[in-house]
Amino acid sequence: MKVGAVVITMGNRPEELRALLDSVAKQDGDPVQVVVVGNGSPVPEVPDGVRTVELPENLGIPGGRNVGIEAFGPGGSEVDILLFLDDDGLLARTDTAELCRRAFEADDELGIISFRIADPDTGETQRRHVPRLRASDPMRSSRVTTFLGGANAVRTRVLTQVGGLPDAFFYAHEETDLAWRALDAGWMIDYRSDMVLNHPTTAPSRHAVYHRMVARNRVWLARRNLPALLVPVYLGVWMLLTLLRRPSRPALKAWFGGFREGWATPCGPRRPMRWRTVWRLTRLGRPPVI
Repeated sequence: MKVGAVVITMGNRPEELRALLDSVAKQDGDPVQVVVVGNGSPVPEVPDGVRTVELPENLGIPGGRNVGIEAFGPGGSEVDILLFLDDDGLLARTDTAELCRRAFEADDELGIISFRIADPDTGETQRRHVPRLRASDPMRSSRVTTFLGGANAVRTRVLTQVGGLPDAFFYAHEETDLAWRALDAGWMIDYRSDMVLNHPTTAPSRHAVYHRMVARNRVWLARRNLPALLVPVYLGVWMLLTLLRRPSRPALKAWFGGFREGWATPCGPRRPMRWRTVWRLTRLGRPPVI
């Protein structure tokens, strides 16, 4: 199976980007084709053979990754598997691409693989980087219902069938939107602890727009994908969880502003998942109300 990789960058981490690209070049088996997308910035110097696309403006994470997908042909059709990797990450092992090939070849239903993210200094994996509710053991691989945006592999047939990431989300929840559409189309998602991306431990709230985007996109996610009966349940649960976490007053104000924006602005086409998919998500341990 042919493997490609999409990396988006804002050009501000040239050393980390080079280290990542070197780790991709060291993968076992056939070479991994790479596209680096400069998301509103020039692309730093890259090794020979790496394709680059420079965008005049920052399209956000999903928009930038979608440009990278199309650089491999419609829906990424020039390759069978696409890796999506953060530009400050590093593939910890040389067999990750080969493990992806084997996993997709062995399981025709498998559409997406979520890698384990580990801190390069401590080796620890944050709970939020284990894409399931039972996240206490990051070394346990399992079927899951979503995936990590900057450390994953996607069978390109999934993208051809259900489309790419939602451009308008810009940042936050775009992976879950794609995951739910893929699951509704019959694909499965695996979390694999043996496929590792080293990445410095960070907090998502470091981004100034975090609280607004998280709330707005949560509403869009529900409006786009959930049966009408589940929309208020899902959003009510997340509002309660947000309040229980006791965010600061400015953070809470931004969150409620984003929540209102999610209802007041277009969310894109609505394609509610089938109740059979709701039951599948429930059996996998994460019913679409949380």
